[in-house]
Amino acid sequence: MARRAVEALVAVAAGAGDEDGRVLLERLRAAARELADSRPGVGAVEGAVGRLLAAVNQGSHLPLPELHRLLEEEARALIDGRDRAAASIAIQLAPRLTDAFVLTHSASATVREALLHTPPAGVVCTVSEPGGEGRAFAAELEEAGLKVELVEDAEAAKALEYASLLLLGADTVFRDGTLCNKLGTRALAEAADAAGASTVVACEVIKLAPFEPTELRGEAAAVFDLTPPELVDQVVTEEGTYESDGVRSLIDRTPFLAEGYRLLRGD
Repeated sequence: MARRAVEALVAVAAGAGDEDGRVLLERLRAAARELADSRPGVGAVEGAVGRLLAAVNQGSHLPLPELHRLLEEEARALIDGRDRAAASIAIQLAPRLTDAFVLTHSASATVREALLHTPPAGVVCTVSEPGGEGRAFAAELEEAGLKVELVEDAEAAKALEYASLLLLGADTVFRDGTLCNKLGTRALAEAADAAGASTVVACEVIKLAPFEPTELRGEAAAVFDLTPPELVDQVVTEEGTYESDGVRSLIDRTPFLAEGYRLLRGD
């Protein structure tokens, strides 16, 4: 979704005509807001379009051909960087995955990369309703040679009797360390905490949000839930591994996050 949003903004810029940098920025801001609003709760979309807006804002004084070139280069860097980010996260997670029994929820591409890089002793995948994407995720891992068990969501907590690690992807991680992820994540994190298992989140920097979480409403509340930072042991990013309450230091030193969200939200 983030890749498609980035490609859409590049296409909007290409069709903008002979506009100066400030006019182009406003056109892109309107398109970026529409894209972000179409996927509430998905931080990767907001983070990606925000990064492009920040780049265009910084270069808005440039002649239009140079500004278009800057936008295209930033878009390519963002898309290419996703693969490098997932690889870095996989490497950092390798020691945790060796000989581990892992429970995962939903179908995170970043989690998949880590599991394929260092196959654990076993993986338990939840069905992950609504949507049931865990079925295809489990089948994909099994086809790759991993030992996989698929369980109904209601039975997932029982897997923590033998699983030592709850490994999750993220839709958004907020500045205080709160995790927004697929509905059912919080209940699993609570069960992991009670069982003494670790909860680790694999999250690219593009999914970090430079503000505190607000209550989920409407469509977002039907798909996602919020897991408080005290239930998350670590957040693993391409820039390093952080305690949940320490992720704010990474957010604060990543300028495009604050600038991108400011432009996106019109502050």
